[in-house]
Amino acid sequence: MSQKNYIETILKRFKMENAASAPTPLNPSVILTKREGEPSDRVASNLYAIAIGSLMYAAMATRPDIAFAVQTLSQFTTNPGPEHWTAVKRVFRYLSGTRDYKLTYGGHQQDWPLEVSGFTDADWGSNPNDRKSISGYIYLLGGGAIAWSSKKQGTVALSSTEAEYIAATHAARQAIWLRHLFNGLNLPLKGSTSIHADNQSAIALSKDSQFHARSKHIDIQHHFIREKVGDGSIELVYCPTDEMLADILTKGLSKAKHEKFTRELGLLPA
Repeated sequence: MSQKNYIETILKRFKMENAASAPTPLNPSVILTKREGEPSDRVASNLYAIAIGSLMYAAMATRPDIAFAVQTLSQFTTNPGPEHWTAVKRVFRYLSGTRDYKLTYGGHQQDWPLEVSGFTDADWGSNPNDRKSISGYIYLLGGGAIAWSSKKQGTVALSSTEAEYIAATHAARQAIWLRHLFNGLNLPLKGSTSIHADNQSAIALSKDSQFHARSKHIDIQHHFIREKVGDGSIELVYCPTDEMLADILTKGLSKAKHEKFTRELGLLPA
């Protein structure tokens, strides 16, 4: 089933085939929190879970532009409230208005180089329920996204540097996997894989331990990136915040910024 037919199917299932499109998947001015008290009835919870599952398939397969929205809304599956349903319907309306969008690679350039570039970002302490940060990364090849992730971090970060450093490590693991994949296809990537980050302190921390006094509490697993930067597999490159593509995977954005990053991810109308 094509992406367009799949989206039309889930829109009809939830009786939203005639709904007007939404400007962005999530309203950036609305903060969603978990409901306290008695859980909602089982039928409503099950229907909400089905809706999230349908959206998750699209988010993981071909629509990185809704990945953050789905990651956020999936946290309320056990006890969804009216505000959560409103947010879910907004994502469906957004898909309705962009059902012709598809990932596009190469464009008119027939001889684009085999270069993978990544972007990583974190939204420090943004989750209102547990104050955990959100990590996001995106990898581009031939002008289109080939791998992406929007994920809540497992521990509470004590600073924006720590949150960005953890996010960069998460992105580095994906970069190493991609390098192994291309090697297995006899298409080895030349040189280091560039990962763009917008936090200078996190970049410095990945290169040496000059911030040891402020970073010694960071779990050893997150120092994986320092090893990979040291052996030349990964190169962290500074990227201004306004140009950080991974922003779309860590927070709700304004319409103009969301549309800009969506285009730069290679999501274009057919």
